[in-house]
Amino acid sequence: MAELAAASARLESASPEEIISWAHDRFAPYLTMATAFGPEGCVILSMLAKVAPETYVFNLDTGYQFQQTLDLRDRIAEKYGIEVDMLQPELSVPEYEALHGGPLYKTNPNQCCFDRKIKVLRQAAQGKHAWMSGIRRDQSADRAQAAIIGWDKKFNLVKVSPLANFTKKDVWNRILAEDVPYNPLHDQGYPSVGCWPCTRAVTDGETDERAGRWSGTGKTECGLHTIQESEGSGI
Repeated sequence: MAELAAASARLESASPEEIISWAHDRFAPYLTMATAFGPEGCVILSMLAKVAPETYVFNLDTGYQFQQTLDLRDRIAEKYGIEVDMLQPELSVPEYEALHGGPLYKTNPNQCCFDRKIKVLRQAAQGKHAWMSGIRRDQSADRAQAAIIGWDKKFNLVKVSPLANFTKKDVWNRILAEDVPYNPLHDQGYPSVGCWPCTRAVTDGETDERAGRWSGTGKTECGLHTIQESEGSGI
């Protein structure tokens, strides 16, 4: 823990590429990255292509992703040569919905996220020492507490957040400057894209970029990046 705290403090003013390079030098080949193909994830993938292209990258493919998100995976592979592994839950969507008497995202979205995301990431984390994510501190109260390098007790991994100090503007400046592929839904009023049943476009006047996620439920996170756990589900 002391090593992680010291590294995090040292890298607080480092560039994302320097943070990724440190993580690669310290943890490869046991370093991985999870991406939902958001703007931040796409930026990190563009950096990985230069700094550590052999890093294993995966997506938590819930079965409910937008087709635009799935297509983006192919565009990333074509441009950067990085093949993102699509990891799926044990049960297909029809099997899962049959088990629960219908779409669980309508009645218990926390459990749906746990079963189709958290469990899958825990399986993917086996044998790994560290994982990278694209969270930014300015995205939410939970994420505001993110260290550059920290210990993720939920998954028993070191968590590396190369873009913690980036703003939304920083991310989009990089995308536009380097022609980084991104999800076309962002141009259609979706600042944050998750599963299609639980994501909507934001309306005029909504300044929270995650306002379109789980709208009307009070839920703002799938559970991957929350600090507190509740309901015994790890969310």
